[in-house]
Amino acid sequence: MRKKLLMIPLFVLALLILQAPSAFACGGLIAPDGDVRLQNAATLVAWHDGIEHYLTSFSYQGEASNVGWIVPLPAVPLKIEAGGAWTLQRLFRETHPIVDDGPFALQAASPSAQVLQQVQVEALNITVVRGSGDEVVTWAYHNGFYLDNDTREHLLTYAKGSPIFMAAKYDTSAAKARHQITGDGVPLLITMKTAHPWIPLEVLALDGQQVQADLYLLTDMPVYTSDLTAKIGQSSVNSNIPGASGFTVAAQEQLSDQLYHDLSTDRNMSWVRKDSWLTYLSLNAPSSTVTYDMGVSKSGVIRLAPFGTAPMAVVDGQIARANELPAWLPALPLGTPEVTLLLVAILSVVAIAIRFVRKRRRAHMTQTTA
Repeated sequence: MRKKLLMIPLFVLALLILQAPSAFACGGLIAPDGDVRLQNAATLVAWHDGIEHYLTSFSYQGEASNVGWIVPLPAVPLKIEAGGAWTLQRLFRETHPIVDDGPFALQAASPSAQVLQQVQVEALNITVVRGSGDEVVTWAYHNGFYLDNDTREHLLTYAKGSPIFMAAKYDTSAAKARHQITGDGVPLLITMKTAHPWIPLEVLALDGQQVQADLYLLTDMPVYTSDLTAKIGQSSVNSNIPGASGFTVAAQEQLSDQLYHDLSTDRNMSWVRKDSWLTYLSLNAPSSTVTYDMGVSKSGVIRLAPFGTAPMAVVDGQIARANELPAWLPALPLGTPEVTLLLVAILSVVAIAIRFVRKRRRAHMTQTTA
């Protein structure tokens, strides 16, 4: 099977605010004859008060003159615009510190699918469509998207969960006119209304290729890999996400003043919240193992579900709810286990010291009496 669906790393910004991470964007990279290879995808997803910001960008290798991608969305976008010019690079630098030393026009859509929006962002021509799997596939064929059998089946499966898709055509002529190098990523920011964040990850799995993606989440609270760690406040940094080989919580921190300034002053990024938590997720796994999509619960727990699951059901579905601990259990602050262990260690040292001092005193008193 040869998947051509690429990803839009969790939608723009690729920061998932837990608030909730909602769309980790992915999409399908589509080009004639399969002469394009996905290099790396980066996404920032931020969610707060029912609004998700999804920032994404990808780069590719190849000389195709007709490249595009199609990705599922959890809701109709409120706005599609150019994303931050340096946000994703700044986030990469934050999590990978360096030690000092003529517009393209899409054809008319097939009447079988409803065209909801059409927007041009730099060298990308964006169309948002709604319809059944067959309707979206028909629309894609009529609008110049190359679909093999595997890509078609992929779209049909995702359509069972969400009828909304975003299709993008990369206009190489426009890119050259803008002096962009072939394969340069165009930062794309999508703003949507969602109950919580949703991130389609399976679309990153190009058959036979290693999936390598950076996902950044901006959340109101820390993100955890399980309900238990969320309740006891145990950090999930350096922990693998259960059921997802090669998917790791690599780093987590509250935004520093400097990072907040750098992100919020970027193009169209003034919505970034100063009190957000930044979580960096690293995905490095064979395509055959990336068969899931992702959501984040209101308590900050990462949920996975087979791709094609309805976006909100990844968190709200029966399987996810069955794994939740009782809501009446209190949630302890992040770092509680570490602080507790430190206190136990300090008290143990103090107890040993007191015992030693008392023993010395008794010995001294015994010698004096004798």
